[in-house]
Amino acid sequence: METALTSKYLDELAPEDAVIAAARDAADELGIVSVEPAVGALLALTTATLGAGAILEIGTGTGVSGLWLLRGAPAATLTSIDTELDHHAQARAAFTRAGYAQAKVRLITGSASEVLPRMNEASYDVVLVDADPADRIEHVEHALRLVRVGGTVLVAHALLGGRVADPAQRGDAVADARALLKELSASDAVAMAVSPAGDGLLHVTRLPEP
Repeated sequence: METALTSKYLDELAPEDAVIAAARDAADELGIVSVEPAVGALLALTTATLGAGAILEIGTGTGVSGLWLLRGAPAATLTSIDTELDHHAQARAAFTRAGYAQAKVRLITGSASEVLPRMNEASYDVVLVDADPADRIEHVEHALRLVRVGGTVLVAHALLGGRVADPAQRGDAVADARALLKELSASDAVAMAVSPAGDGLLHVTRLPEP
């Protein structure tokens, strides 16, 4: 109960405008799990803190997370990848309603596993991974190549509804999430931390080589 109350309180501290609220409603109708408002606020804080000019998102949905990313860096260019064309139609409408020019939001419909290897190294200030947990390790590996030194990779739903922290939980997605967190925490190439807001948000900042 205390956790639920805390989550509700944190979400209330991150009010969403009408455009984000409509995008969230569209996501709910399509069965898409969007980042919570409290997590959205952390996305905006990250892009604002870094003064992000180039943002990459893996998993567009209906635009909820993208709108939050751009709230923190409204002059940035957002590139967002999703497999579903109808998701992109909803997201494009949301970005347009929010006043973002089409040239500032590049939507790529396709498999991230096929698109990411063709993207240029160290080209982004922030990369958000918000896609199928089964592909998380692969996506984070690509994201760390694509983010610049000093840039940050964000991973949504990092705690998988509390299952990652529960030793009784098993399954490939949980095992992969734990392995990723363990590997990153032991790495000298990044600084990492996990926020418990919402369903968990993993922050991974790429450090300069010694």
